[in-house]
Amino acid sequence: MPENANIDRRRFFGAATMTIAAAQLGTLASANAQSSNAESGDTTTTLTPQPGTHTSFSSVKQIDAGLLNVGYAEAGPANGTAVILLHGWPYDIHSYIDVAPILASAGYRVIVPYLRGYGTTTFLSNKTPRSGQQALTALDVIALMDALKIKKGIFGGFDWGSREVTIIAALWPERCKGLVAVSGYLITNRELTVLPLPPKAELGWWYQYYFATENGVLGYTKYRHDFAKLIWTIVSPNWHFSDATFDRSAAAFNNPDHVAIVISDYRWRINLVKGEPQYDHLEAKLQQGPMITVPTITIASDFDGANASGTAYRNKFSGKYSHRIFKGIGHNVPQEAPQAFAQAVIDVDAYETS
Repeated sequence: MPENANIDRRRFFGAATMTIAAAQLGTLASANAQSSNAESGDTTTTLTPQPGTHTSFSSVKQIDAGLLNVGYAEAGPANGTAVILLHGWPYDIHSYIDVAPILASAGYRVIVPYLRGYGTTTFLSNKTPRSGQQALTALDVIALMDALKIKKGIFGGFDWGSREVTIIAALWPERCKGLVAVSGYLITNRELTVLPLPPKAELGWWYQYYFATENGVLGYTKYRHDFAKLIWTIVSPNWHFSDATFDRSAAAFNNPDHVAIVISDYRWRINLVKGEPQYDHLEAKLQQGPMITVPTITIASDFDGANASGTAYRNKFSGKYSHRIFKGIGHNVPQEAPQAFAQAVIDVDAYETS
């Protein structure tokens, strides 16, 4: 069994229990934000979650792309190097509300799409299955790039978004100039998700078991906002976000397909539902744990707990690579530490030419 077997199964909210315990013991350090330039080795930086300075994107555009009509925010010059930033669950494009202006001011064309089932992204056909399997959500991004006539870009993501950008780098490296991935290598290996973990580790996955039940579907449908707010609090204990900040993102969960996509994603991940057969060839490649050859910076935070060192996935990256640890920061890294996240994007861009 590969050394990263357990984290391949459990990375999403896998460190929640450790994060709570650390917070209760008062071991989470915080200090003024710092950033560093590109380097070949690892760095550890202590940060303090910062209140956002921006409250909205100037506009959200819509475009037909693949199976979807995609809602996306755009910032920066149209001729700039494209940077595509992907959010996770339960979050939305506002995770990058303060990252986008930093990158735009540095000359990048920043694209921040709502994933399928979020915000203003909708399906073009009522007949399309509301599937959340990993290959599909990555293909959504490739279709968006094609629709926007973007041949190649830098990708950044966390949570679901980190999984998708890593898949794109693995399957379509010619479309990826560089990669910034929070929590590292998140490609799901379903052969490993059936393996049990110790009870204390399983505790952090309560929501996954909840979503496996019909009661979970009903509960998430009725209480999705309360559910998301609880998750935000658990996985980012040092981030004292305002009600307005949460409500701004929570509006994205009112998408008519949101519950179906979330339930599908987690049930597919733990082998409770089958994927769509026309994408089996892509999933077969992903089950092999493909190497990432593009320049990459991985980021870990307090959320990653014992996995923060990145050693479990370091051998998955064969291009120029470095790993950064942000102490004091929770799971929503781009929103809690926008300057440091934006700097990682700028730095990985320089990797290609250095």
